[in-house]
Amino acid sequence: MRIGEIAALVGVTPRAVRHYHQSGLLPEPARRANGYREYGVRDAVLLARIRRLTELGLGLDEVRVVLADDEGRGLVEVLEELAGDLARQEAEIRARRERLSALLDEARAGRLPADGPLSPELTSLLVGLGELPESPMAAKDRQILALMDVVVPEEERARLMSLMEGAAEHAREVYPLLDALSGAEADDPRVAEAARVLAGCLPDELGVDMPSGAPDGAGSLDTSLADALFADLAPAQSAAIHLAMRLVRERREQNR
Repeated sequence: MRIGEIAALVGVTPRAVRHYHQSGLLPEPARRANGYREYGVRDAVLLARIRRLTELGLGLDEVRVVLADDEGRGLVEVLEELAGDLARQEAEIRARRERLSALLDEARAGRLPADGPLSPELTSLLVGLGELPESPMAAKDRQILALMDVVVPEEERARLMSLMEGAAEHAREVYPLLDALSGAEADDPRVAEAARVLAGCLPDELGVDMPSGAPDGAGSLDTSLADALFADLAPAQSAAIHLAMRLVRERREQNR
């Protein structure tokens, strides 16, 4: 058989046959006097096996492992691994479809934020906030929440969003105080009041240490996330948030 004939017999393309030769999966047969390859039945059987294995989803390296084991022990092992991979992919696809379904429900009800799609946890939090008055700090807060929605691991994100839902109802009281500190220095006398009100809104679990270089720096909050949190804040606004975090930590210690 010529290459076109064996390819047609097995149901692959001549290009695929050449690729299997180059990959070392299918040994090249002897050539006839005219230079053309001459394929036999054994070549066709091996090519058919390669086709079946690739159709199961095995990569060429995995096919090579199977073919190298004449007794078939490699086939069982590789197929079990493939079955596990497919199960994980199915679980991931199922979780993504559930998330998409929830987002579709929110969109159809007119509750999906304009900057979506967001996680169900953040969507729920933003819906709970409702319509906020025009506020630069509220806008920045929303940006930080959207960033956390992407960079924070799913389990931790769900926990944080749940904690913040309890603080959401007090947002209207805090944002004007922080907005008023725009352009102010860290020693502004209004810092203490803004920090006190903000601390009163936050649950104890949200009293985290600031990264090194910040006023209370102990370094437990991710530096890149903290940089985003404090970017473009006025010195007084930054000082108020740091002080609020310290007040929450002190309260947490007292309550233990």
